[in-house]
Parts: sequence; structure tokens; C-alpha cells
Amino acid sequence: MTDRALEWVERHLADGEHLTGQVPLAGGWTSRMRRLTTSGGRSLVLRSFTDAFFLRHADGLLTREARVLTLLAGTDVPAARLLAVDARADHCDHPSLLMTLLPGAVCLDDAGAPARAGALADQLVRVHGLAVPAADRPRTYQAWTAPGRVRVPERTGRPEPWRRAIAAIDREPPAYRGRFLHRDYHPGNVLFAAGGVSGVVDWVETSWGPADLDVAHCATALALLHGPAAGLAFPARYTAAGGTLSPAPAARRYWYLLDALGYAPDAEKVATPWRALGRTDLTPAVLQDRLERYLEGLLALPDR
Repeated sequence: MTDRALEWVERHLADGEHLTGQVPLAGGWTSRMRRLTTSGGRSLVLRSFTDAFFLRHADGLLTREARVLTLLAGTDVPAARLLAVDARADHCDHPSLLMTLLPGAVCLDDAGAPARAGALADQLVRVHGLAVPAADRPRTYQAWTAPGRVRVPERTGRPEPWRRAIAAIDREPPAYRGRFLHRDYHPGNVLFAAGGVSGVVDWVETSWGPADLDVAHCATALALLHGPAAGLAFPARYTAAGGTLSPAPAARRYWYLLDALGYAPDAEKVATPWRALGRTDLTPAVLQDRLERYLEGLLALPDR
């Protein structure tokens, strides 16, 4: 963090309060995260975009996150409290957002994964249940892949599931009932403490769209982290928690495959921060095998 960022942060502290320390936070790949401590005993988080791609989109991403955090402040969703945002880097060397630190930690171990998946589903139902006035709704969701953009792994022993999955999303999106979506909901963006969810972070992609899309994204992540069965089981956990998915099996399969194919040809993008948090077992070979077996599982789901 540069002196310009430090000076900007200190302008948003309480009178007489100043920064006393900073440490990097691991687990992200889209931005640099810092935990800041103050003389008033507070712990804050500074998010800064430094990557060239995200610098181009930082204004929209950070402005959206600032609006969402403001909206969530009056709800029971455990989100950080917004303190300040410099989306265009008018005051910092990089576009930045300052917020409070949430309690808890990211938990990615296989041990305890089923119980955490249940808690993930419970929290996601609460997110989707938020009553958001039309004027405050975020943008309509954006698909993160398309049939012509899917890159099939060059070295795969399972080409047929890829071909079938691509064909299954080569259609108009199914009709859906719009919901407030986190849009990047997965175990890496959820904090746990005392066995329960203590925080949900990273709201830059918040969108309006089908609940199935959030469920699909979390399911894919669980499949990569813990094996295909964990991902395939997540939609049932969501409905057991009170959530509602598309009634048509073909529609649900479309959303699940659309998300899973967004990781093709591999899942290195998401696995890099997971490895930094201790999941060094998630090698490229393991991830490709799990992703392909997950695709096979989705394609084998019953039509009724």
C-alpha cells in the first residue's frame, strides 16, 4: 500500500485515530487486500485493483460494491460496512475501497465440508430473499461463457461430455424469476466462525437474475474443492433450506452447465488462491478430472 493510499485511509478515520499496521490478506485473485489496524483498536480492509484487466473495469466494479454494501447495511446479511471508495483512483495510486473487517475465516478443508455446505445454502437463501426495490436492483446478470467461447482441454480422455455440455447451452436462456444475486458466491467468499457463516465478501459482481445461477456457481466450486458429489448435492441443500429453483430440470441443467463451462479448459484461476490457503492438493490434473466428472454428473441428471 502506498503513502497516497495511507493518507486517503487516514482521512476517513475518526478524529485522533491513525493507522498502526497493515498485513496482506490471502485468498483473492482479482484484487490486493490489506488488513489495517488503527490506534482506536479497529481492524479495516482495503481492497485495491492493480491488475490491468480489473483496472479497466474498476470504476464500475467498486462503485457497484459500494452501492451494494450500503444496501446490505440495513439487512441481516453479514456484509462489511462501507467506509469510503475511490473507484477512479483520484486519491490513491489504484482504485480502492475501504470497509470494516468481518469476523471469521475462509474454510476450504474437506473436513467439515458437508456441514459448511448446509450453512452456505442457508445463507444463500437469505441473500436471494432480500426484498430489493426496483430502483435499487443491480444490473442484470452477465453470462461468463458461451458455446463459441468454451475451450475444451487439449488433453482430455473425455471429449464427449464436453461436446454434449456445449450443445446443451447452445440455446436461448430459460425464462426465470429475478432475484438479488451475489453472483460470485462460493466457499472462498464466505467466512466462518463458531461453525456458522460470519461474513459474505466480494460483492463486485452483484446482479439480478435466476437463483439457479448463484446455486450453480457455488456447486461448481464445491465440486472442484471436494469432488463432484459435493457439487451435485448442493442444489438439494439449497431447496431444503427453503430456496426455490427453476421448476424445469432442463432449465436447471442449463444454468449448472453454463457455470461449469466457464471454468474450461481448467480451473487454475480460482485454484490459485485456494492453494495459497492450503489446498495444495488441487493440482491441474485433479481439477480437470473433477470438472469433467462433474459435467458427466450434470448430464446424467434426470429430465423429470
